[in-house]
Amino acid sequence: MDDALPGRFEIAGEGLVHDLRDPGGLHALTTVRIRKRLEKAMPQEIVAHTGVPDVEDESEGIMRRPDIMVIAEADMEGEGSFDPRTLVAAVEIVSRSNPDNDWVTKMRDYPLIGVPVYAISDPRTGTGAVLTDIHPTPEGPRYATRKDFVYGEDVTIGDWTISTEGLPRYEERSDGRR
Repeated sequence: MDDALPGRFEIAGEGLVHDLRDPGGLHALTTVRIRKRLEKAMPQEIVAHTGVPDVEDESEGIMRRPDIMVIAEADMEGEGSFDPRTLVAAVEIVSRSNPDNDWVTKMRDYPLIGVPVYAISDPRTGTGAVLTDIHPTPEGPRYATRKDFVYGEDVTIGDWTISTEGLPRYEERSDGRR
């Protein structure tokens, strides 16, 4: 479907997620700035990868494509999707078109498939959060620790602290929303 229909596809707990628009503009700029800052802080054998393939847990029926995957270069070898348990962290930039995908469904899916650190940057509000410490709950695995941040503060993702200074914000629309 990726070749036939526009946008991006993922498989979440409740089924197919289709974002009609590929992220661009300020979303892409935020991704680039965070990726560069992470790679500057990390050892050479760890990368902040922004391409394909996806991360997939076939047993859970979940396939996601994080905006940034922090992963050891050695764990990128081989064919097919990455094992989500090899990720050091997943970083998502909230899209205007589907913020619940990042704030709700990925917050549920990432601990379920074993992604140890989930960082969210939200250009709509100039805020974000880093979630860690997966623990069992009656509803399934969840992150136990959440550290919120405001753009301009330093944020720790995994073992590395980066600045969020100068991350772009979405422009306000005519209806007052970002």
